[in-house]
Amino acid sequence: MSNLSDYVPPKVWTWNKDNTGRFANINRPVSGPTHHQELPVGRHPLQLYSLATPNGVKVTVMLEELLALGHSGAEYDAWLIRIGEGDQFGSGFVAVNPNSKIPALMDRSGPAPIRVFESGSILLYLAEKFGAFLPKELAARTECLSWLFWQMGSAPYLGGGLGHFYAYAPTKIAYAIDRFAMETKRQLDVLDKRLADNEYIAGSEYTIADMAIWPWYGGLVKGWLYEAAEFLAVQDYKHVQRWADAIGQRPAVRRGRMVNRVFGEPSSQLHERHDAADFDTNTQDKIAGNS
Repeated sequence: MSNLSDYVPPKVWTWNKDNTGRFANINRPVSGPTHHQELPVGRHPLQLYSLATPNGVKVTVMLEELLALGHSGAEYDAWLIRIGEGDQFGSGFVAVNPNSKIPALMDRSGPAPIRVFESGSILLYLAEKFGAFLPKELAARTECLSWLFWQMGSAPYLGGGLGHFYAYAPTKIAYAIDRFAMETKRQLDVLDKRLADNEYIAGSEYTIADMAIWPWYGGLVKGWLYEAAEFLAVQDYKHVQRWADAIGQRPAVRRGRMVNRVFGEPSSQLHERHDAADFDTNTQDKIAGNS
């Protein structure tokens, strides 16, 4: 690799597979399927194809919260998509999400299946479908959606920005790390000031805004993302810490965080979820490969 300080962008960019680092086997400049691979379909109306990254956790938390409220129609099958192995480029997955990103949802409860992709869109779809976790009053609903879309616009600076250059880039670039660390801390300050006067992100109610933001920023301040907690001095954001702890203690959140998880302690992993009984210890041990 050339000296980065001497790098001059070419007049026309061309793809160099050797410069994509850790994710070279899945990054490419074109879309569409790379191979034929049908998706499995379970017995429930909702079929989720995902992985327990922060974006995936948003949706499994939402589904578990809906079930906890008694919405039996939110029963779902969660199928594992191993993005490191390129499952997201299979023909079946691309048919559900042409952008080849997890999570992707198929709702088969109606006369014709409905596909839903992009995590924020899935949260909004489920909230409207079941009439839950989204305020009905106009001002409160608007506040909730503003924070939902804040997350969609802000998290790429944390993930693809700080996360990539701090944790994954093959070469550490001071300018890139400093730039995205500054922006991530600014975002944490936005949240901390908001949560100083509000129990939850959108106000007094727990909503899809919390479910969208918690896996990213809650995970960051609890030390689960990129080993960057000390680097960012996350202990300084007292109100975000309080909120992150409160959300993390919810039983549905704990269950949702386990679904499609393939890393961490084996007891925290539930590779696929097809029934509430899958959270039972014996079943989980089998799925985690301990028996």
